[in-house]
Amino acid sequence: MTSEAMDTLGQYKITVWEEESFQGKRCEFLMECPSIMERSFRKIRSIKVESGPWVGFEYPEYQGQQFILEKGDYPRWEAWSGNSGYRTEHLLSFRPVKCANHNDSKATLYEAENFQGQKFELSDDYPSLQAMGWGNKEVASIKVNAGAWVAYQYPGYRGYQYVLERDRQNGEYKKYSEYSSQAHTNQIQSIRRIQH
Repeated sequence: MTSEAMDTLGQYKITVWEEESFQGKRCEFLMECPSIMERSFRKIRSIKVESGPWVGFEYPEYQGQQFILEKGDYPRWEAWSGNSGYRTEHLLSFRPVKCANHNDSKATLYEAENFQGQKFELSDDYPSLQAMGWGNKEVASIKVNAGAWVAYQYPGYRGYQYVLERDRQNGEYKKYSEYSSQAHTNQIQSIRRIQH
């Protein structure tokens, strides 16, 4: 085990169950899991995050739709998908979000790809970017300068979720397709810092 892994033990803990309402086979994790099927699970249908923020994925190897998982109970898929409108009844991979720092998060939104055009600097949560002065519904590129963020397709933290981290891709998301493996649109209308 590396020294980095030793340092993070205890900072991140998630318990997953194969069935809804914390039923069926269960397993605790302190580190990432690229495929729950490698642990003889068919799927994850309920989750308890005991420490650290995590991101869950629809498919193995951190692919598909992303769902932020902060400290708390997730007895059914609606609890992690929130108001996304995207029905994902199970997760197949997950990992901790290690750079989350709620008090020191900074990001810059850009209207064009490759950090071009009008920009908007963030250090707080925005339930509606348009109400706070961002002129359109699209964000073509994002630079995460510090911490970790979750961006949402619609105002009020609804729609597709995109977890954006300083320690992934050097914090540089040059085009919307880099937000996630399943980014369908560059429409981002709300964004918030990830809780740690």
